[in-house]
Amino acid sequence: MTVAKSVALFVLAALAEIGGAWLVWQGVREDRGWLWVLGGVLALGAYGFVATLQPDAHFGRILAAYGGVFVAGSLLWAMAMDGFRPDRWDVAGALVCLAGVALIMYAPRP
Repeated sequence: MTVAKSVALFVLAALAEIGGAWLVWQGVREDRGWLWVLGGVLALGAYGFVATLQPDAHFGRILAAYGGVFVAGSLLWAMAMDGFRPDRWDVAGALVCLAGVALIMYAPRP
């Protein structure tokens, strides 16, 4: 159950951070307005809070592992929201990052 909770929190954190950054981008770069920026800022704040809910007590480990989730999540977000099509190297890189997440977070430790 702890691994499932951790994975769910990583997914939620990625949605908040990537979605928040995307909203800020849309508000500023695509001239959608300051309400979009405000929504993005709130989502980015939520990301910071969600990270504290991880079952592991080591901030550095959580943030390092989350980096891999961010990489893969960013590619998925770009596909869903911007029509981006990753090439095989994008996919391979994301898989390497996710393998790193698994090693950092879920490898057996004494």
